[in-house]
Amino acid sequence: MMTKKDLDFLIVGSGIAGLSFALRVASKGKVAIVTKKNDSESNTNYAQGGIASVIKPRDSFKKHVGDTLEVGAGLCHEKAVRMIIKNGPNSIKRLLELGVDFSFSGDQRELATLDVGQEGGHSEKRVVHAADYTGRAVETTLISAVKSNPNIEIFEDHLASELLVDTTAGENICYGCKVLDERSGEIEFFLSPVTLLATGGVGRVYYHTTNPSIATGDGVAMAYRAGASIANMEFIQFHPTSLHHPLGDSFLISEAVRGEGAHLRLKSGEMFMEKYHEMRDLAPRDIVARAIDWEMKISGEPNVYLDMTEIKSDYIIRRFPNIYNRLLALEIDITRDWIPVVPAAHYMCGGIQTDCQGRTDINNLFAVGETGCTGMHGANRLASNSLLEAVVVAELSTKAAIEARESIEKFKPPKDIYKETPSRTSNSLGRSERVYLSHALTEIQRTMWDFVGVVRSDERLRLAGKRIAMLLEEVEEFHRKFPPAFDALELRNLVTVANLIHKSATMRKESRGLHFNVDYPDRDDKKWRKDTVLKRDS
Repeated sequence: MMTKKDLDFLIVGSGIAGLSFALRVASKGKVAIVTKKNDSESNTNYAQGGIASVIKPRDSFKKHVGDTLEVGAGLCHEKAVRMIIKNGPNSIKRLLELGVDFSFSGDQRELATLDVGQEGGHSEKRVVHAADYTGRAVETTLISAVKSNPNIEIFEDHLASELLVDTTAGENICYGCKVLDERSGEIEFFLSPVTLLATGGVGRVYYHTTNPSIATGDGVAMAYRAGASIANMEFIQFHPTSLHHPLGDSFLISEAVRGEGAHLRLKSGEMFMEKYHEMRDLAPRDIVARAIDWEMKISGEPNVYLDMTEIKSDYIIRRFPNIYNRLLALEIDITRDWIPVVPAAHYMCGGIQTDCQGRTDINNLFAVGETGCTGMHGANRLASNSLLEAVVVAELSTKAAIEARESIEKFKPPKDIYKETPSRTSNSLGRSERVYLSHALTEIQRTMWDFVGVVRSDERLRLAGKRIAMLLEEVEEFHRKFPPAFDALELRNLVTVANLIHKSATMRKESRGLHFNVDYPDRDDKKWRKDTVLKRDS
């Protein structure tokens, strides 16, 4: 029996972007949030640094725009940058009004007294934060507000498997999603005149990542298969300082740590960043990540170190309680001990191509947050601009989404949108199938890490291409042969985004921002100062 849910607004993903959008459209109709795990599992929840915004008098929109364009290495869409940055303070103000527990520099809890930090690439202190767990503070507040809204329903343990797109009218129109309910193993049809993808990033396509297990590129993969344009997937940001510890699970050590005076060191104690950039430890992330990668290759050591011991102990504990307590549990006292760190896949600067209102080139389909690509980040994201973009674009997109909903007098999807679904559920998968899924996941993660990682070359990309092509064929055959299951659908999405990253990296014959190819070490503005855009069958 086919299960249908009729909605006014469908949101896939429960991070800051999806939750912000839900709260703003809830007064206009029935809203459903589809989320793979529990409601708070998202990249937002793992964000330690903060939200970059112009708050203090000595700062300015001009400075913030300038820093963003500089780090973006010539590929930022300046209109998007200016619009998002200009709307930043108002978005922070609305989060304050919702009750987000930001850190303040005084007793009064208002915009002007917010405590702001400085991170790599920023010329001023402008990173609004809640100690070192900003993402969790924002996520908790937004979820509380969502749960108290009677027009919003959250569907946990539900994975959107395919967009419902009709092409018979001569243009692609989205009518919602097919969704797998993990508990029942059944496919359900979520139907809506407005579908918003806010599924986060693709970090799990790499062997080392700071992202949670749910970051499997579901939104990008679904949109690509449905015919949407995907832009700049070669620009994957590797966070320079992920904890290197067997029990650390790639725990991120916030860039704000270096902003407060921590230094990167080799095992010998040498501080090496002055060899790579005039800003030393506060250089843009791509430069720091490549510097660490290079020093590790020279020394043969598995990691470098982050030294916080010159910072006063009581300030460390007060400013970074999450990092302090997490590492202390691993017997690393950051007030006395150096922290072993390595680069790890952290953020996708590309994604589904959108305008500043989150509109894609599929009618009635929107994408916001890390899933979308407004052009804000260009070839490299400025630290803490991601949460800024997520909340601002989510708010800007609500007007367009509401207009789209109100322009449809009677929402009636075409009958052939209901594609056949397997009679068997995911419980039909046996041990052999599970072994294959596990093996294929490890293979794609190792291939991407070894050949399409921090530093690339034509030969590495060639080798990766052969393996990815083989996996694409195998996984599509598996998808046709067996009933849908969470891990199988996630693997299909990961192989799809791996292919997109690889194709984009192979196309770009230069080095720019986060994409560094040793065979093309220089930036080429004459030929490559443009987005890399992919569409299915292109």
